Amino acid sequence: MRWCLDARGQWTAWAVTRLLLVGASLRLGPFSGLGDLDPSVSEVYTGWYAVLRTGVFPVADVTWQYPPGAALPLLAPSLVPVLDYGHAFIVCCALCDAVVTAVLLRKGPGTAAAWMWIGGLPLLITLPWSRFDVFVTATAMGALIAAGTRRRWADLVFGVLVGLGAMIKAWPLLLLSGLRAGPRARTAILTAAATAAAVALGFAVAMPGAFDFLAAQRERGIEVEATAALPFHIARHFGWSGQWMPRDGSMEFVGPWIRETVWVSEACTVLAFCWLLWWWRRADRRAPWVLPDAALTAVLLFVVTSRVLSPQYLIWLIGLASVCLLHRGTSQRPVAALLVAATVLTTLDFPLLFRDLLDGSVLAVAVLTARNLLLVAATVLSATRLLRATRRADTGPGAVHLVPDGGARGGKDARTVGAGSRAA
Repeated sequence: MRWCLDARGQWTAWAVTRLLLVGASLRLGPFSGLGDLDPSVSEVYTGWYAVLRTGVFPVADVTWQYPPGAALPLLAPSLVPVLDYGHAFIVCCALCDAVVTAVLLRKGPGTAAAWMWIGGLPLLITLPWSRFDVFVTATAMGALIAAGTRRRWADLVFGVLVGLGAMIKAWPLLLLSGLRAGPRARTAILTAAATAAAVALGFAVAMPGAFDFLAAQRERGIEVEATAALPFHIARHFGWSGQWMPRDGSMEFVGPWIRETVWVSEACTVLAFCWLLWWWRRADRRAPWVLPDAALTAVLLFVVTSRVLSPQYLIWLIGLASVCLLHRGTSQRPVAALLVAATVLTTLDFPLLFRDLLDGSVLAVAVLTARNLLLVAATVLSATRLLRATRRADTGPGAVHLVPDGGARGGKDARTVGAGSRAA
């Protein structure tokens, strides 16, 4: 038991589990047959890198659908010139992973936060060190951890990292949803906006095609792994005339009712953000755990209502849940447990059963259905617990109050007491 609380034990666990990621990333041993299903570094990223290093974006490639800041992690392997691109990319991912682990262990050694990251990431086997999502996740985690320090510079660092993350992949903007209204929030928002604008302007001036990705995003349909795709997986067994096909860098369904489902999915996303705004207007956001908790809830709402639900999205959720668990008063502990289960099912879905899923296998569809229902359950639970834990004292007889509590390292945090104290 002491081993679980010892930083040396956790570093040992990190080293052992990362051997799995090395083998999976290099497609060695039992992972050798997965290259055709998950060729990101070996084919896609290498091709993008060859174009990006010439000073232009790969706008002729329909699979390029990212903000201009995505060029930064894709060009990072050039800093390791002694290796070929694929091996250098893995080294960069490993270094980023190690930095995140070191920060988590410094903030809360022996806590569930470090174990969530150390144990959760390798459950995705081929994905963590074969996608650049680990970089943007680390950026978002750094922003939330910096904001939790309550130092004078915290708001500036938070804003810079959110703005930078948004220019790599848009979702870090959702971290702003838990900010408490006031001068510090204005500082963070203005800094994030200024950082994003500076990065965008720099790329727009230096590299043609920086914003052509916007047109590609508008054309995306229903990815076969999205929550909205479940009815079509089932309908295929009852005579639905549609089919899947590779489009815009993913496998998407095409056929009757797809366009209408896209509209419904987009409407659900809008409703989810309306709920976030409603929560924001009535929530008590003074406790330091509210910001990461709200970020996890917001990203979950985005993930389950999106037209696309790529397996690497679980990297985002593992990272955000890890930051939540740094705070003793977090409302998201049971949500983190559901995310671990969803991560296991995600790996079964991709890459292990992905070919079967495309062929309409009942087992593969059942696994995907279970995974997506788990994510929906995690989203509902996350939103419900966040709402209850941040209810203002003046909202009714069932209200709860935020009071100081000991943090992971003896610092001040907050938890809820009174009617509904178990919500925290």
